[in-house]
Amino acid sequence: MYIGIDLGGTNIAAGIVSEDGKLLAQGSVPTQSGRPTGEIVRDMAELSMRIAEENGIKMRDIKGIGIGCPGTIDHDTGVVVYSNNIKMDHYPLVDEFRKYTDLPISVDNDANCAALGEYVVNGNGADSFLLITLGTGVGSGLVINGRLFRGFNGVAPEAGHMTLVSGGEMCTCGKAGCWEAYASVTALIRQTKAAIEKHPESLMAKDVEERGKVSGRTAFDCAKAGDEAAQQVVDNYVRYVADGIVSMENILQPDMIAIGGGISREGEYLLEPVKKYVAEAGYNKFMKKTRIVTATLFNEAGIIGAAMTAKFDI
Repeated sequence: MYIGIDLGGTNIAAGIVSEDGKLLAQGSVPTQSGRPTGEIVRDMAELSMRIAEENGIKMRDIKGIGIGCPGTIDHDTGVVVYSNNIKMDHYPLVDEFRKYTDLPISVDNDANCAALGEYVVNGNGADSFLLITLGTGVGSGLVINGRLFRGFNGVAPEAGHMTLVSGGEMCTCGKAGCWEAYASVTALIRQTKAAIEKHPESLMAKDVEERGKVSGRTAFDCAKAGDEAAQQVVDNYVRYVADGIVSMENILQPDMIAIGGGISREGEYLLEPVKKYVAEAGYNKFMKKTRIVTATLFNEAGIIGAAMTAKFDI
């Protein structure tokens, strides 16, 4: 068995994972990301050990620990070169974690871990598997022949920061026009707010009055209820998502692309128009085509994938 830890800006999630990718036990604690990083590492270790103890699992039966962390990760040295959401700058995460255990430890980018988790559980033996996560940002992870592809420097892939609209909306990375600035849930919320200002009579405006805030579900829920302004927001958002997927498909021609993140819970309502657009706009019209599916593991993907990075590294 392996321990997988998914370090997020809001919560630290951890679990015990079997060798074939089954999540046997899990738990979480708040990250409280503004405090000293050493305290966060301590909580990661204590959470892992508590989950094992509460489920009658001996640490001697654990072969390794994998950590999924947001940011730029030096996988070989275990250093978080830079993370914005959880402030880390050349932070020796693996060395700090070793204060609490002598088990082998690995760390990787959280999107890479999520991609590996989805691949192990739902990849169906695909020789190339790309996960796109639509959340606060747009994350991506690529598995080729059963192994994560990290590029020569460990940074790849960062699909969310390819240019979708030259000189367009500002991205949190500091560049204008990134795919993330149009296809993330953060971007969808911004697009929804703009539509509400333009159409104060829409169902979206009434929905916000009732719920007290705009969410990634607002436009989708109201579009399903027949609101034309909301449907326009959804149609535009689907086009942004699909344009980026077309580019990734054209470049990589992967066997499978899975769409994950919170918005993927919309299921076929999101997936079908994306697939239709990609089929019409993609370069490949004659050869076997990429399968586009919805990811299924949601919050469990990061835990399972982190554990699998430990398995493959040992």
